[in-house]
Amino acid sequence: MENEFLYFMQFLLSGLSIGSIYALVALGFVLIYKSTSILNLAQGEFLMVGAYVCLSLTLDYGLDFFTSFIITMVFSVLLGLLVERMILRPLIGEPIISVIMVTLGLTYVLRGVVIMIWGNDIRQFNVFPEQPINLWGVKLTYLYLWSMGVSLLLLTFFAIFFKYARTGIYMRAVADHQTAAQSMGISVKRIFAISWCIAAVVSSIGGILVGNIAGVGVDLSYIGLKVLPAVILGGLDSVLGAIIGGLVVGVLEFLSAGYLDPYLPAINEVFPFVVMVLVLMIKPYGLFGTEEIERV
Repeated sequence: MENEFLYFMQFLLSGLSIGSIYALVALGFVLIYKSTSILNLAQGEFLMVGAYVCLSLTLDYGLDFFTSFIITMVFSVLLGLLVERMILRPLIGEPIISVIMVTLGLTYVLRGVVIMIWGNDIRQFNVFPEQPINLWGVKLTYLYLWSMGVSLLLLTFFAIFFKYARTGIYMRAVADHQTAAQSMGISVKRIFAISWCIAAVVSSIGGILVGNIAGVGVDLSYIGLKVLPAVILGGLDSVLGAIIGGLVVGVLEFLSAGYLDPYLPAINEVFPFVVMVLVLMIKPYGLFGTEEIERV
């Protein structure tokens, strides 16, 4: 019985560690959707590019990890600003599906640029100590603990930022009603730019953390697809939903790998999507999404 409990806790804590990173990336999805009503399909590519930039600065140019991290954050802000100004701002007023398709095209552009610069090989970070520590019989590496700690710290920061900071309040106002916010003197375009910058930053942080765990490669961009069930599960316009959805998907992924994978190989890759479909059949707007009722 004790061994079964430790086995369960091992997968639970590992799932929470990865889930906290998923929640961070899901936050980027939600920020862009809340402020612009756009589902950014290039979120995973932001994650991949950030991881590659930080890795290249650390390993190829010999910078210490902290300096590489700061430079990557500055680069991410500039990337988010460039995408919003040069690609998406000219599309304001166009059908939403057109804008979403542009973000889909952006995924291939960013992936192609990464392959041209860094190639297809998977590279390792090796920044955090690899030896595991024993937590009441459950073994976790420092990397998992650091990932969970950093992600939860950032999620707490953004929760406070949206509730109390002036810019955060402006972002919530734009999310609630763009026209009303603009009539109050809030620059909607500026809020759009800030949303894209924050989304690029949190994605890059998620990419760096996941890259330390699984290595940095082009396939890292598929994390964006894996995070999508977390976003839809929690609700596309809910910050709280993004956090809870990310944690739930991370835990489901590890528990299904531990208990179901011996009978259904690779079930952990699809199980979160199965749960997402089941939840949407009951609550189409997600667990915490805002229901929209249209009267005809």
